[in-house]
Amino acid sequence: MSELLNIKDLHVSVAENEILHGVNLVVNPGETHVIMGPNGAGKSTLGYSIMGNPNYEVGKGSIFFKGEDITDEETADRAKAGIFLSFQNPIEVPGISLSNFIRNAVDTKTGTRARLWDFRKSLEKQMALLNMDKSYADRDLNVGFSGGEKKKAEILQMLMMKPDLAILDETDSGLDVDAVRTVSDGVKAFHENGDGALIIITHSTRILEALKVDYTHILVDGKIVETGDASLVDEINANGFEKYTN
Repeated sequence: MSELLNIKDLHVSVAENEILHGVNLVVNPGETHVIMGPNGAGKSTLGYSIMGNPNYEVGKGSIFFKGEDITDEETADRAKAGIFLSFQNPIEVPGISLSNFIRNAVDTKTGTRARLWDFRKSLEKQMALLNMDKSYADRDLNVGFSGGEKKKAEILQMLMMKPDLAILDETDSGLDVDAVRTVSDGVKAFHENGDGALIIITHSTRILEALKVDYTHILVDGKIVETGDASLVDEINANGFEKYTN
């Protein structure tokens, strides 16, 4: 199986402060990787670095995606190549509807203009999966959305764009039990309807309950200090990170 993502000795700084100190990570198509760790460990920094956020400066190391070195690629080019990143706190974008935002993103990724009828039919199908009222499609992106609806909107974008690699950064943060279950169903649908890979960055593990986790990584002080299977999630739930921080 060819590697989808290969991160080699990645060192990343923010405002000249190095956050990641030599991260190595390999993700293959269809795999689900979970990144866990205490606050300030560098989990979100890793996600932003894979996506190419310009505020995160790579000082050393490399990021390969589908065999190509994307270390210096722009964020837009990484998105076109098939990388998707959800945000902890999705921003509001007045003036563009959720539907138009997603349609433009899909068209940019595929390089073709989707037929409106086909697009709306697919959009409504995915919104139904996420228990989203169809009226949200015509509302300004995230404007006036509750926290749960913003997270659902991001999962909707992921389902419509069908990326090769989806990075979910604290997607379950601040959600009630019902919203977590709905978001989990969307993530599960993404996982089951193709060979897209997932990197799930999380403190809580509720979103993982319906998923098959292939690898769990513990990130502490900018380094991956332990890698295991799904049982490592259970260990952290039971004992916390003290074993890895002392």
